[in-house]
Amino acid sequence: MDRRIIIAGTGSSSGKSTVSLGLMGAFRKRGLTVQGFKCGPDYIDSSYHTAITGRSSRNLDSWMLTPAILREIYTRGSRGADISIIEGVMGMFDGKNAGSDEGSTAEVSALLGAPVLLVVDVSGMGRSAAAVVKGFQAMAGEGVHIAGVIANRTGSPGHGVLIKQAVEQECGIPVVGCLLRDHGLSIPERHLGLIPSLERGDLTPLFQALANHAEAGVDLEAVWELAESPEVEAESRLFAEPACASGPKPDRLRIAVARDAAFHFYYPENLELLEHYGAELVFFSPLVGELLPEAVDGLYLGGGFPEEYAGTLAQNRATAQSIRSAVEDGLPVIAECGGFMYLCRSLVQTEGSVHGMAGVFPGKTVMQTKLAAMGYREAMGAAGNPLLSEGETARGHEFHYSIYVPGEDGGDSYPSAYTVSGRKGTSPEGFLYKNTSAGYTHLHFASNPRMVEHWLAFCRKWRDR
Repeated sequence: MDRRIIIAGTGSSSGKSTVSLGLMGAFRKRGLTVQGFKCGPDYIDSSYHTAITGRSSRNLDSWMLTPAILREIYTRGSRGADISIIEGVMGMFDGKNAGSDEGSTAEVSALLGAPVLLVVDVSGMGRSAAAVVKGFQAMAGEGVHIAGVIANRTGSPGHGVLIKQAVEQECGIPVVGCLLRDHGLSIPERHLGLIPSLERGDLTPLFQALANHAEAGVDLEAVWELAESPEVEAESRLFAEPACASGPKPDRLRIAVARDAAFHFYYPENLELLEHYGAELVFFSPLVGELLPEAVDGLYLGGGFPEEYAGTLAQNRATAQSIRSAVEDGLPVIAECGGFMYLCRSLVQTEGSVHGMAGVFPGKTVMQTKLAAMGYREAMGAAGNPLLSEGETARGHEFHYSIYVPGEDGGDSYPSAYTVSGRKGTSPEGFLYKNTSAGYTHLHFASNPRMVEHWLAFCRKWRDR
């Protein structure tokens, strides 16, 4: 048997993150090995999971990934764990669109056969909490089992007793936790959501407080019992032996990966697939002024928060020059969102300050006070794209507050890297320059592993040119 539980919410502000982290911390305090997962494409919650569990958290996105690949990612990630805690996304039934469960926490529950703990913010309600739970039960489709409820932000122990009585009487499922309202436990937010753990320094006091909060208000034994589930039968596809495995083993490619507080949005599978298909990853930090490593055959500049460190990045001119020179020399480069922003001429903050970046692209990125783009994207490769071949598709998402403003000299006549489709239609996205594929879209390589083989083959050809 396997133990897994999904922490779903009635909405985005119901308290899923604090409950999920609290349970992870409480079970770790008991000496258990805990694996964190996050439904949907979110990178930030996953960074918190990783920090509190000591194991790399993984995203389970049922729109970007096929059911077989999602199950494989789950089974690989949960190997060796005593319990897996899966944090949901938004409300339990919120996903790609309003007409189905596609991409939702409910769909992940069905695909994994994972029981659900529904977190309900009960502040300002009593018996009505049972009506909320009953509505969620009525919406739950085949294979989705709401196993219990956690009443969050109760006003007093008596309030919790009232909620427990109403829900258990009307809904027939246990209330396994009543968490008192505690304003000191709110996780700080900013324009991109939760502050990444990499920027927070020592998170131990927060994690201890969350674990203590969960221990005080949740029946951990009941959660442990509810989490017992049949093993997930995974079809091994994503990390099967490459087609070339029976032939001669080529020398491993050296792929540089920017990784620090400014650039750290990488799906673990993206990096693992690069390694699986023959890459040796060489990590470096543009933020601390490290130059692009020598003798590399490719560069991956992931997303993150370059705008939060724009001043420091602007001062590290030698780093920027080493990357720009490599791009001009034709080094194969993948740049996503924050990485794309770094390759532009400058980054302009909301108050107007301008910070010079690497200068590969003549335009600038300008920070906005509101979201510029958010949502799932299906990307189709454009002609000459070293990562995603022309006509090939992959899935990913956008989430950014900046916009790209072309250079005043009109030197932005680069072909697009992709054609992307989303809720608002289809449009060109990103740029191709030399051997660089850059744009705002974060692609999940597991949505089309062929692009990893294609890109590494291109890197090998460039190396052996």
